[in-house]
Amino acid sequence: MKKLLIVDDSAFMRKLITEFFSENAHIEVVGTARNGRDALEKVRILNPDVLTMDVEMPEMTGVEAVKQLMIENPKPVVMLSSTTTADAAITMEAIANGAVDFIAKPSGTISLDLDKIKDDLIEKVIAASNIPIEKLRRKERISKIPIKKPIFEKPIMVEKRIQEKTNQVWHKNHKKIILIGTSTGGPRALQEVLTRLPKDIKAPILIVQHMPPGFTKSLAKRLDQLSDITVKEAEQGDLLQPGTAYIAPGGYQMTARKVGMTYSIHIDEHAPVVGGHKPAVDVLFDSVATLTDIDRIAVIMTGMGADGSKGIKMLKRSGNTRVISEDERTCVVYGMPKSAEKTGLVDRVAPLDEIPQAILNYLY
Repeated sequence: MKKLLIVDDSAFMRKLITEFFSENAHIEVVGTARNGRDALEKVRILNPDVLTMDVEMPEMTGVEAVKQLMIENPKPVVMLSSTTTADAAITMEAIANGAVDFIAKPSGTISLDLDKIKDDLIEKVIAASNIPIEKLRRKERISKIPIKKPIFEKPIMVEKRIQEKTNQVWHKNHKKIILIGTSTGGPRALQEVLTRLPKDIKAPILIVQHMPPGFTKSLAKRLDQLSDITVKEAEQGDLLQPGTAYIAPGGYQMTARKVGMTYSIHIDEHAPVVGGHKPAVDVLFDSVATLTDIDRIAVIMTGMGADGSKGIKMLKRSGNTRVISEDERTCVVYGMPKSAEKTGLVDRVAPLDEIPQAILNYLY
């Protein structure tokens, strides 16, 4: 069994989360801590495999504790956050500094209805407990890379029935769109990729990052501050512009549509959850598959599950598409890329630090 340390300044929340894991066959709660400073001391004593960490606590906040923990004794951390703008921004900072995932409390700091997220919390803690420690301390690389001549790798494997579409000639002067899908570990992976793309990149970028409502705006704002390209939370009717990345808002499905000679974003709050996700990568990919007059570069990065794999098949069947998946060696969770590779339709498997150049190779 993996050992869990629960960190929260509320005794009620500590008790409730402890009860969630009381009969779990995979996780044993070995202790609790009332703030970040207490947590660092308990980590030294108890040596847990994984932590849940509240965002706002006295003496030392969750993000301060994460920063210190990643220096002293790296452990997988799942943040618990309210959906206020301030907490969402702090949560994104914690993720950027090493926390592997987060979950939104349903009704604020002390959530009496925390049982609403019990199953999600257990799933995220179990997944986090299995993440290798060496993947928690990734060197930030935000220097720009030169645009090089494209190097086209042979596909890993191509399904026979889609061979003709895969072998379409790839012209650098065709209109192109970049699609990125990611989940657990995604915010840090997106930072690694987007900060290394040039401002004048000649394609729009549509991104689905699995997140609940209230957090994608903070993620977009942070990435925009760090990147040369423009990064924004997508809004209804946005016209796609080269050099701009559009992040699907949490709690909405995002699709792309053709409007005259250009393309726009459609945001739907009432669309159904697909594969457990809203936004879902498959929904975005399926919509772009209907835009047959534009070439697609689809990227699948770290995350649990198989979201995006069905969409890849639709993209390949309907038009000129190149697919890049993140190498297992750099994935925080090797789920979505693994499922993508199983389709036999991935053109390039690349470690995270090579994905920006892989994208540029297909553009220039």
